[in-house]
Amino acid sequence: MKQILLACGTGICTTTIATKKLEMALNEKGWAGKYKITQCKVTEVPNLSPDFDLCVATTPVAGEVQCPVIIGAPALLTGIGLDPIISQIVDVLSA
Repeated sequence: MKQILLACGTGICTTTIATKKLEMALNEKGWAGKYKITQCKVTEVPNLSPDFDLCVATTPVAGEVQCPVIIGAPALLTGIGLDPIISQIVDVLSA
C-alpha cells in the first residue's frame, strides 16, 4: 500500500478538496485500494515525510523532506491541468 501525504496550509479545507480529486483520479487510473492518503499541515511535512512514499502539497514545502514532493495546486483545486499532475503522481507511485 502506497502512503501519500497530502499537505496544505492548515491541513483541513484545501486538503479535503484535493483529497477527493486525487482519489477520483487515482481510482480512474486503476489505483483503487493501492494507496492511503493522509492529510496534514504543510509545516508537518518534514517530520512526517520519512513514513510516506510521496507528498502532494498545495503550497511550497520548506525544510528537509525525505520523500518526493509534487506541488499539486491549482490542478487539484480547480481540475485545470490535472492530467499532468496525476501522471507525475502515478510515475512516482509506480517507481
